Amino acid sequence: MRREERLGELLREKRVRLAVAESCTGGLIASRITDIAGSSDYFEAGTVVYSNRAKQTFLSVPLEILEKHGAVSRETAETMAEGVRAKSGADIGLSVTGIAGPTGGSAEKPVGTVYIGLATGERLLFKKFQFEGGRLAIKEETTNEALQFVIDLLEGRVA
Repeated sequence: MRREERLGELLREKRVRLAVAESCTGGLIASRITDIAGSSDYFEAGTVVYSNRAKQTFLSVPLEILEKHGAVSRETAETMAEGVRAKSGADIGLSVTGIAGPTGGSAEKPVGTVYIGLATGERLLFKKFQFEGGRLAIKEETTNEALQFVIDLLEGRVA
């Protein structure tokens, strides 16, 4: 079973609605979720917030966080997740921000650095990854891990 199918089953079973804020994946997560018939039962909204200005405008990510920690950071991922959850009214907010390459990396944050955030209203969670490969491979891996993060949360495997 594909991750988006399993996620849909869990969200429907638990009567939980999900909203997604994507940067480096450019809408791929929302696309995969909505590939499943009936996803309107549990998918509230998806937004692509590629620029820092979009993160501020649509998700209320403070400029101070972006300036201090950067767009690709734990703090930004968590704030994006909480922003999309709060603004959409969803139960869970999922966010991704990262450097898909082939340019844009640095010694501190090389190409393939990705943060995934989850906000539930009670908890803010994140995971950091360092993916290898080209741009499309990094986007695909990010999407897979983001979907799995929500599955793990719903199945009680996130501490």
